[in-house]
Amino acid sequence: MKLKHLLSFFVFVYCINTLHSQNYFGIHFPNQGEQQVCQKFNQAFVNRPKESKFAIKRENSNLFFETNDKEWFNALFTNITDGIAIDIVDKDRYACSVASIEQVQIKGTLLPPVYAKKLKAGLKKSSETSYRVLVGRIPANLMNKELEFNILFLSDKNLCQYYVIYDLESYPWDLLDMGMYLDSVTYNAKQIKANAKDAYIIKNKTLKFKIPFEKNKSEYSPEDIKPIYDSLRLTDYYIKAIKIKAYASVEGSLERNIELQQQRAASIANALQSFQKPSIKNDISSSENWVEFLNAIENTKYSDLKELSKSEIKAKLVGSLSVEMEPILKNHRKALVELELEKKDKYKDLSGTELVNKFNTALTQDQLDEALQIQNSLFEKLKNKEVSPDHIGKLQVPNQLKYLTFLNKNSAMKYMLEEPQIVIVYNELQQLEKLSPKDKRVKYNIAAIELKLWRYKAMDIDKNKLKSKINALKTYGINQELISRMLVNYHIIEAENLMRKRDYANKDKAVSYIKNSYKNFHLSDYDYLSLAQFFSYYANTDMAVELLSPKAKSIDIDENLLFYYLNLTIINPELTQTSDYRTIMLNALNMNKTRYCKLFNPYGEGGVTFQLLEDSYLRTTYCESCDK
Repeated sequence: MKLKHLLSFFVFVYCINTLHSQNYFGIHFPNQGEQQVCQKFNQAFVNRPKESKFAIKRENSNLFFETNDKEWFNALFTNITDGIAIDIVDKDRYACSVASIEQVQIKGTLLPPVYAKKLKAGLKKSSETSYRVLVGRIPANLMNKELEFNILFLSDKNLCQYYVIYDLESYPWDLLDMGMYLDSVTYNAKQIKANAKDAYIIKNKTLKFKIPFEKNKSEYSPEDIKPIYDSLRLTDYYIKAIKIKAYASVEGSLERNIELQQQRAASIANALQSFQKPSIKNDISSSENWVEFLNAIENTKYSDLKELSKSEIKAKLVGSLSVEMEPILKNHRKALVELELEKKDKYKDLSGTELVNKFNTALTQDQLDEALQIQNSLFEKLKNKEVSPDHIGKLQVPNQLKYLTFLNKNSAMKYMLEEPQIVIVYNELQQLEKLSPKDKRVKYNIAAIELKLWRYKAMDIDKNKLKSKINALKTYGINQELISRMLVNYHIIEAENLMRKRDYANKDKAVSYIKNSYKNFHLSDYDYLSLAQFFSYYANTDMAVELLSPKAKSIDIDENLLFYYLNLTIINPELTQTSDYRTIMLNALNMNKTRYCKLFNPYGEGGVTFQLLEDSYLRTTYCESCDK
């Protein structure tokens, strides 16, 4: 998707104030009393549309300044001594063997400035949406180093802005999933996977619950689990898959804690399996519950522990203190269990062809309930990719009101399985609307598809009529949460269209509507990520942070969501110094240490920026956990 490439192509920036006066290549470093020399230049930055982006791109030894806003670029450099210089920073500056980081004006090797005349003459179009100009070359002695490139913006040879670039990991994203109305609304539950081409499944019924663990107990028998199994009332369903996240309290050996949790989770899965013949797919993970521990001791007499490292906390949690804190610790030993259920199906063993023939016979004999069960069985095989979508076209359903349920489900499932058939399905649904003008399932499906057609410009859609259609769904009995979700998607598309027109004022109104509305309905993990990416892309990073902050403090947050949150926030020293943020970082370290440490790789090489290590707090954490 084009948007994804834009997100990975451009990077965001933050400003570092200059502290010391030096002189390189005639550049003057104004002190606080001389800031008026930059007033006009800085105003150009203030007036810069927040949608304007720039970066330094490396090609072998060549460094290019790139921007998506030629007009702003030309307005920025008005005097012949306005220009750009590059500070090449080597990661060796932040080696953990270095006792302390020297606070200096220029952090690395400063390249000669490039001034206005050469910048404007050299600016060339590099893609459909961007321009670039050569601003320097990497010296031979640095070519094999881990490097980053900071930008000095100069006005009349005065340093007015010093920028450190950081990179934001991107994921494929789309509109919030609206699903399609079959017997009820069924969703294509998208999975959060970076660079995935086919990152979704059609969602089955799921149930979530929590099982507490007793201290030192690792085995769970069917008798332990039967009350839970019975409470699920699985008379019409099998358990298809089970996902267990097992958490240990933080005292004791990490290795022993993980081993014990794996045993506990496996015994739960085995106990559940004993109640049914179809095998259950298991996905088991385990970790220590640092998040809830650090949250629990906030504002208690144990709060001083939050200032210690993990190893120091473990050293304290022995003997009498461990016993004293057991009322807190016992709450952190648990399993979060998610069951994916599959409806019991008496036709499960039939082939796709047998199901089609049996369905057509049942419909001919007016056995509608039987036909519905057969259609559902076929759809389960389609969801699991056991049969080809071509089987839908072999279901012989008369185009009559009596068979509207079958016709609607055929069209909706056809679209869910093969989105390129969107126009064909849209025409089919319009014919069904003529059969039953007030059927809520058909009305819902038409609105959902029109949103997609409008977004991808596959058909001329009157946006005002579409908005009226969405609002009118309430009169047909559609739940308000579903309508609110559609309206958020409507404004996402509207914001994209306004952005292309550079109508930033009305685009901001659309974004504000989305911000004020997403709390009106449940969000999946993919929805959270899509909205956060949307806000970030439209230069509203604070909205993305606000959206994800509550999730970041929970133990069951999706790993990709947690690390996306870190990408958004880790450059903010006001946040990184807080105890809450330390909790979030420990959660990330605990969840995936390798991935956490990669945040400090050079931008463009999987990291945010290694210059985060200017922050003494982050550097201490990094050196303690990653420099091994």
